[in-house]
Formats: sequence, structure tokens, C-alpha cells
Amino acid sequence: QVQLVESGGGLVQAGGSLRLSCAASGLTFRNYAMGWFRQAPGKERELVAVISSGGSTYQTDSVKGRFTISRDNAKNTVYLQMNSLKPEDTAIYYCAANFRGSTSASLSAYNYWGQGTQVTVSS
Repeated sequence: QVQLVESGGGLVQAGGSLRLSCAASGLTFRNYAMGWFRQAPGKERELVAVISSGGSTYQTDSVKGRFTISRDNAKNTVYLQMNSLKPEDTAIYYCAANFRGSTSASLSAYNYWGQGTQVTVSS
């Protein structure tokens, strides 16, 4: 049974930092691309960043220069380092796994999803 468990969310002031973690089990982690998505109230879920099985990364324009995605295949964990946080970053953040291994912004490309972790940035 595949499980993705996010952690590290919380309440932070604007300009602050958080590091999200997503621990995966039940899959051959190194073969999967891993993505971080977010969903704000009343908005659609959107891609934040993705890292391929080979380590290539992509971040959406609104977080470039502020967020960094990384992975540790030995720990079956993907991270999202979030710096210079803004109130508009407030959302539930989800990690997801794509067995094709390549970066994709399409939600339908992802086979497994975590339950999400809340990130709230106060102004």
C-alpha cells in the first residue's frame, strides 16, 4: 500500500521560512517523479514544484527564487524548502508521485497523493 505523508506545515509570518517533508512508502521511490501542489480556498489545485526521478526540477513562476524542491532517495523523502513566504502562499500543500518519472504539471499524471499539510502565512 502506497503512502505519502506530508509534514512541516504551520503558521509563519510573511518573510519567514518553512520546510515541508513528504515521506513515501510502498513504492520504488527512486523511480518516481515527485511533485508538490497547493490548493488555496476557492481555487484549483496547482503545481508548485516537481523533481524528476533523475533529479531535474521545475518550479512555477510565482515561487522561483523562493522555493526549492529536493529529494533524498535513501530516505524515500521529498522536501520543499520555502523561503520569503508571502500571504498568497497560504494553502494546503500536497505531495504526489508520478510513476513515469518525468516532470509534469498535470494533476492527472500523478498516481498517488498525500493528505496535505496546511501552510498559513500571516501578513
